[in-house]
Amino acid sequence: MSGRGLGFSGGTLDKMESISGYRTDLTVEEFKAQLAEYGIVLAGQSADLAPADGKIYALRDVTATVSSLPLIASSIMSKKLAAGAQGIVLDVKAGSGAFMKTVDDARELAEFMVSIGQQAGRKMIAVLSDMNQPLGHAVGNALEVREAIETLHGGGPDDLREHCLTIAGHMLELAGVGADEAERRELMETKLSDGSAFEKFRLLVKAQGGDVSMVDDPSLLPKSSIRHDITAERDGYLSKVNALDVGIASVMLGAGREKKGDPIDHAVGIIVHHKVGDRVNKGEVLFTVHANDQERLNAAVERLGSAIEWSDSPVEPLPLFYDTIRGN
Repeated sequence: MSGRGLGFSGGTLDKMESISGYRTDLTVEEFKAQLAEYGIVLAGQSADLAPADGKIYALRDVTATVSSLPLIASSIMSKKLAAGAQGIVLDVKAGSGAFMKTVDDARELAEFMVSIGQQAGRKMIAVLSDMNQPLGHAVGNALEVREAIETLHGGGPDDLREHCLTIAGHMLELAGVGADEAERRELMETKLSDGSAFEKFRLLVKAQGGDVSMVDDPSLLPKSSIRHDITAERDGYLSKVNALDVGIASVMLGAGREKKGDPIDHAVGIIVHHKVGDRVNKGEVLFTVHANDQERLNAAVERLGSAIEWSDSPVEPLPLFYDTIRGN
């Protein structure tokens, strides 16, 4: 079960709706039937799932307790537990592009949630992952679907691929699949290389009414009318590629919502060509902006100007993960 984007945070449902016809509003009966038949479903939260959480969240809003860590943990875990999963892997992000800005705050939240899951008898793993820079290269709905399809075919950005394999490996661990990490990694690599991972995604799209021709040929996904490259004005090493600035720039383009209910432009977004630690030469492309409106493009380009910081000396790449917290 997933949600929609709001502010600079992207929504999985919005991305999937880049695929024409894909339904996210399944009934509880449809949700259960698809899960039983195909073993995979990706849809929106039911109004019947942890209904008290919505009322409590509204109360938190007016009592200025939205940022309370125990209440954040309770809100997240109430839905996880109500959904019935026996094994839960949490990806708790830390950095400029995340709700938790520091690793210490992310760790505290993760420990709260792991503790709640354990007390409810669930198998729990939480990872602390970096969100100081965008994961992968694509930021935007159809752009990210295209990148995901590339990754399912065994390609895609190295960091996105490694992140997905790590999270999936933890799920296999909780499910008792594979004798050790190496065996689980081999299994996952095989699923990518033999095409079965992509076929499962294709099955998901077809089961929920999506146009599979867009999955088979990602060039059919929505495309923007304007493409604009932002190039480096100097030589040097990248010391910052600020995920928050990139996320806000994508919202300015129309890829996200400033308020609930705003329409989404599935075609627009940003391709981030370099990561922290990369050596870049003057004139190399830093960002490719996909836009459908010149004024929105201009605003996004201005915002992206503050996303990059430079160093004359080599810079260490950012880690993908900071820590792993396991239930007892």
